[in-house]
Formats: sequence, structure tokens, C-alpha cells
Amino acid sequence: MLRVMTWNIKTGGRDRTGPGRLDRVARVVAAHRPDLLAAQELRGFDSGGVLAGFAAAVGMEPHLARSCFGQPVAVLVRPPLRVVAAGPVRRPFHHAAVRVTVATDAGPLTVIGAHLDPYSGLRRRVEAGWLAGAVGRAPGVGRGALALLAGDLNTLAPGVDHTDRVARLPAAYRRRHLRRDGRTVETRAVARLAAAGLVDLYAALAPGDDEGPTAPTRHGGGVEFSGMRLDYLLGTAALAGLARSCVVVRGGDTEHASDHYPVLADLDLRPA
Repeated sequence: MLRVMTWNIKTGGRDRTGPGRLDRVARVVAAHRPDLLAAQELRGFDSGGVLAGFAAAVGMEPHLARSCFGQPVAVLVRPPLRVVAAGPVRRPFHHAAVRVTVATDAGPLTVIGAHLDPYSGLRRRVEAGWLAGAVGRAPGVGRGALALLAGDLNTLAPGVDHTDRVARLPAAYRRRHLRRDGRTVETRAVARLAAAGLVDLYAALAPGDDEGPTAPTRHGGGVEFSGMRLDYLLGTAALAGLARSCVVVRGGDTEHASDHYPVLADLDLRPA
């Protein structure tokens, strides 16, 4: 089995005051031992050896994409998985997106780690189109392609009544999740990815769990959230057919390490 995780670790695991949270993040990653980790909000990871130090602490090899406007993202790979290609998705994302392809016994698996615009639903919809295009260029294009989109999409899932959770938000944050009419919940970014053929692994595999909220955690802050699922693992049909579980990891260090919980899935794949 290959294990994949996506996690927004909130401002690089560091706060304005206090000792920081990166040690807690590393403990969670070490406890669950993902083979592939898509990490977002890596503020400061692109300088001073922070990325290399974190990667060494969790025993993984990092591939980072910098951001011109927001924060970097990365996909980290655990040996013996062999990376055959890696690089940023070259579009002007508010944050960033990175693409890593690894060799598996069923063929190349492409993982795209991304973090969509937190402020504008229209902008997220555009960024989702760029991601759909990147998935479409993965090796093995077509029904047999193995590709996974992992990240903080800052978007509520379509087909679910989100009225109450959006109404609980302070007005300044409520606008992020409403369309221009001020009433309709903004779900079009995830809907666009679903229309491109990507399968929401959590929705397909997990029990109800109140739609699997990923933010906020109990002690990590997050006044801009109200029990919302914003973090996703979305796979092509071929990849979804190999997914055996998908859970939101809660409890222990996850309650303090970030304002988001990590999402974890097991895939019936092995290193080539």
C-alpha cells in the first residue's frame, strides 16, 4: 500500500510568538508515515534550510514550488519511491502548485499538490481549471491515468447544504464562500474538478462524519472556519479504483499543530 497525506500546516508551522509548531507537525507525519505528503502554507520553507531540515526530520525527499503572491507548497516523497519527474505547475496561482511523478507497480503516479486562492471564489474556479489541465497532462492520459490532486482548495464541496456553516462565519469571512449575489454558496472550484473526471476520495470512501470537516482544529486557531471541509484528495477514476481508505486525522498533536487537520488515504499501489 502507498499512503498519501495532504496538510495545510499554517504559516510554515511557526507563529509570531512562541516556540512554533513544526515539531508537532513532524511528529504527526512520523506517526502516520505517508509515502507522499502534499504540504501547504510553507512560509519560510524556501530559505534558510527549513525545508531540508523538515524533510530530514520526517525521512522524506522534498519538491517545492515557490509563490509570487502567497506561500510555497511542496510534495515530499519517502524512499524507496522513485521520482521520475518533478516541477512547479507554471501558472500564476495565488499560492502555488507542484507536480511530482513517481514510479509504481501499476505505472507512473502523478501527485499535484496545490493551495487555491483563499479570498476569491472566481479566482479559485480559474485556478481549478489550471489544475484540471495539469492532471490531463499526467502520464497515461485517459481512463488508465493514475493522478492525484491533493491540497487545500479553500472550497466547500458541491451537492451539500452548507447554509448553516457559512452563516456561522463572521461577515468578513462569509464573503469568501458566497457568490456575488451574497446568498449562493461558492462550490464551483471543486465542481469544475469533478466535471474534469476527478473523484473525491473522502466522499467516495469515508463514512458520513458530517462531511469530514478539516478546519478548524481544537487549539490551532482558525476563526475564519466553522467546521468546513476545505482539504481534498481527488483522484482520476483509475486512481480512485485503487483507493482503500480515506480519513481526516484528528486528535493528539493535530489539535495544536495547525488550524487544519491532515487528510490521509491508502492506495493499493507499491513502489516499482
